[in-house]
Amino acid sequence: MGAFITRFVPILIKSYFRPKIEVKDGDLASLIFQRQRMYFCTMCTQTETGNSSKSSFRLLPPGLLLRLQRLTEKLFTLCARVKLNPNILTSAGLLAGLAGGALFLLDKPMLAGVAVILCGLLDIVDGKVAVHTGRRTLFGAIFDSTVDRYAEFFIYFGLAFHFRASWRLWVPLWTFLGSVMVSYTRARAEGLGFECREGFMQRAERLVFLTLAALLGPPLRIFDPAMTAVLLLIALVSNVTAVQRTLLVRKWERRAGRAKQKEKEHP
Repeated sequence: MGAFITRFVPILIKSYFRPKIEVKDGDLASLIFQRQRMYFCTMCTQTETGNSSKSSFRLLPPGLLLRLQRLTEKLFTLCARVKLNPNILTSAGLLAGLAGGALFLLDKPMLAGVAVILCGLLDIVDGKVAVHTGRRTLFGAIFDSTVDRYAEFFIYFGLAFHFRASWRLWVPLWTFLGSVMVSYTRARAEGLGFECREGFMQRAERLVFLTLAALLGPPLRIFDPAMTAVLLLIALVSNVTAVQRTLLVRKWERRAGRAKQKEKEHP
């Protein structure tokens, strides 16, 4: 566990203070970035008109995102090579989330942090394996999305139980609400014909921040205040993200309306 922390923390620090990351065409890092952009990219495109918005600000530094991409690429290659069923990976992610919540409940935050990051990695890899092995199905897509919500619930429930004796009990509940609303607004936007990944606090950010608080809090003897601060941050920014996505749909609708009006005026 100590070795994991000593390796992960310097990566985060270097990622924040690195002035620029250069990725050359044809480079392995470029390939990884292209393959994983559907999970880490910040583009939010309008599928009906083909317009796209500018990249949104992400709370995670680009260097850390790139290293996460490399890690998931290795895991994806291994799973694809042994031809694992993607639904098995999705189920394993659910078990990892359940384990994370149980470990928080049992006051084992460092082990819970490992379970949380494993849950996030499996959530990324299962979709990639499904696409690249030709096993992409409608059931798999909805199964994956449903399992993600249950996994997050288990994690936040474990944290709520950990804080059951204080006012902090309510913080994980508001955090879970924000997390669900981020996913709901994206799904609703897609149902209306828009592909929307805009926002500050996406799933990658939520899991990384939870993991950092879980791994660094106990050794520094500040787990409760550190996790509370992270949960409050996630709760606030997640709900802002939900509002942001809602307003973007309105913006796109008005833009499409103006375009149609111009076509009528100047056929």
